[in-house]
Amino acid sequence: MIAAAGIVSAQEVKAAPVPPSPGQDSIAASAGDFVSRPVFWTKEQNPADFLEMAGRHTKARWRTLYRPQPPVPSTDRMRTSFALGSLMGESYLIWEAGDSQQFRNNNQDIVSYCRTLGLGEKMMPRLMAQAKMAEMDEWKDLRQEIVDGHQELLRLLRDQMDEDLAVLVDMGAWMRSLEIVSKLVIEIPDVDKRHLCIGSPALLAELRARFATLGDDTRRSALLQPVILVLTDLEKTWGDTAAGAPTQGMVARTHEKLNAVMKEMIMN
Repeated sequence: MIAAAGIVSAQEVKAAPVPPSPGQDSIAASAGDFVSRPVFWTKEQNPADFLEMAGRHTKARWRTLYRPQPPVPSTDRMRTSFALGSLMGESYLIWEAGDSQQFRNNNQDIVSYCRTLGLGEKMMPRLMAQAKMAEMDEWKDLRQEIVDGHQELLRLLRDQMDEDLAVLVDMGAWMRSLEIVSKLVIEIPDVDKRHLCIGSPALLAELRARFATLGDDTRRSALLQPVILVLTDLEKTWGDTAAGAPTQGMVARTHEKLNAVMKEMIMN
């Protein structure tokens, strides 16, 4: 979408958000009070919802959160699947930024990773259509298309009996989203917004539960141990109701851990 002042970002084409209902994603706290569970999360929500919610409560400069282009896909299908998921997470970030060129670049990387998993021909038409939508600034429709493409990718992996790889793709998308939002929250001084960096303890618990569904060999592989260790550590830290209000140090350490595990899983 083009406006007189230039290109309108994806944030600007969205409908005005409906004020959250109490107990849903409200993170407001009255003076002197701390909201111990500030974010409501359900299994129906996806990384696009998470980033959009974070954007409503922060002054997000999305383009500063891009990461370097990933290396060529690994021959290790587990590593490639997790990295592919992180690229899906990157798609949600770029959609928030409304950056058509970066979206096309990221989709090219997604195509390469899909090919490595034997899904190139099946995903190529959809990914090309998404890139065209970004080029035409059709951001409003593109959001749902990215979500649907993410789900199709998981379905295709399951259809070829790669259930573990589908779980890793989904976890990669969520872990990249957590890494992005934790970086945003570092710069927020408000104590009641610090839980944003992990969404909610329920989200961490759900990701750990998904990890537990992996086959024995996959779950016990040395490659994936850093992932489950980080999830377990964060769930313990942020789920401790006796710890009181989260500190900025907690937020910084959370981002450091997420950033480190993502680099280890993708950039090495």
